[in-house]
Amino acid sequence: MKGLADEPNHILELLGGGTTLEDVIDGHVQEQALVEKSVFVVADLGVLLRQHVMWQQTASQLTAYYPVKSNCSPAVIQVLASLGLGFVCANKGEISLVLDHGVPPENIIFSGVCKQLSHIKYAAKNGVDLLVCDNETELCKIARSHPSAKLLVQVTTWAQAAETSMAFGCSLKSCRRLLEAARALGVQVVGATFHIPASCKDLQAYSHALSDARCVFDMGVELGYSMSILDIGGGFSGSDYQLKQVMSAVQPLLEAYFPSMSGVQVIAEPGSYFVSSAFTLAVNVIGKKVFGRDWSGLVQGDLTPDDEPEFLYYLNDGVYGSFSSKLLGSTIPAPAVHKRASPGVEPVFSSSLQGPSLDILDHVVEHCLLPELLPGDWLVFHNMGAAGLDSPSTFTDASAPRPPVYYVVSTADWYEMQEAGVDLGDIMKTFSLVQYGA
Repeated sequence: MKGLADEPNHILELLGGGTTLEDVIDGHVQEQALVEKSVFVVADLGVLLRQHVMWQQTASQLTAYYPVKSNCSPAVIQVLASLGLGFVCANKGEISLVLDHGVPPENIIFSGVCKQLSHIKYAAKNGVDLLVCDNETELCKIARSHPSAKLLVQVTTWAQAAETSMAFGCSLKSCRRLLEAARALGVQVVGATFHIPASCKDLQAYSHALSDARCVFDMGVELGYSMSILDIGGGFSGSDYQLKQVMSAVQPLLEAYFPSMSGVQVIAEPGSYFVSSAFTLAVNVIGKKVFGRDWSGLVQGDLTPDDEPEFLYYLNDGVYGSFSSKLLGSTIPAPAVHKRASPGVEPVFSSSLQGPSLDILDHVVEHCLLPELLPGDWLVFHNMGAAGLDSPSTFTDASAPRPPVYYVVSTADWYEMQEAGVDLGDIMKTFSLVQYGA
């Protein structure tokens, strides 16, 4: 098979001849069966283009800024930069990464409500002027280290507060005091930002948030600021249906509070939206325990014919590696079993998946339905692009090797990317192109 190299992160596999993503995964599983059976990732760059097209068709009035924290893969940054997206960076490293890919500093938002002074100075030195702020302490830091900054006031929302125990953002009651403090310090304020989590099912949250943002704009105008940017955050899961739902709620509200004739630029931060479905993780089953149910609950040991078995499987990766987002409260999607030789439909059983550390926290998935597995079987986790698989900070065990990422793109997507203006020449400076399935 073509495409395997000592540095798979630097290989881009061009899929031809009807080759599918499943064929690629199968090929790498077969390769791993001959070596260490290591975890690996397959990333389909064509997904980025398809998500961009869907965004343009459904949410064209929102300027997309990609949050780098969602997935900092250089290939992802390069493709999205070529498609004309802006970027939201949380620290100096992310700003440097984006600037290195030719993104103009005016297309970068420095987010985060608590920034290191050295990072603020780095932003100032490199012309990144658009910063997020939600408190007076942060405002004073910015005034000292980046006096030419342009601020977006982070407004808290009840939907965000309901999801986390920490209060991010400035309450509407406190916004005027923050705006007055900015005026006293001579710092420019240009707009407001808020965030509604994608998990929020009550779209009324946008009504409250946009109403509050309008109030902040009015306060800013009253104090002499030119309020021109509204950032509605990253509440986009990645599905076509959810995007249409959000836009059906947001569009009439924007027309009421921020009509197009007002000249306000409306920004959104689709992160998971772009990358979640682009990345697939493959892991190997390394151990197994079987339990039966009696009157006292789950017990390990011999099962009678009447017992309903429940299985615990150990994987060669866990929450201290590729599944670290579980520690932050994310839900890991139930996996699919990589194809096996067993004919027909197999019965499924309640199954739980554990990482290899034997730590009590190392639970990957609890109580999903799977056929009975054996050590050596492979499980495939889809929609893992926003789990930080290509980020060094993902892996809490610094000695653990990061899984290789095999980047792929179909021939059809390759030509569509060229037509869409993606600078494939820059991508090929980093990646070697090989044919797969030709």
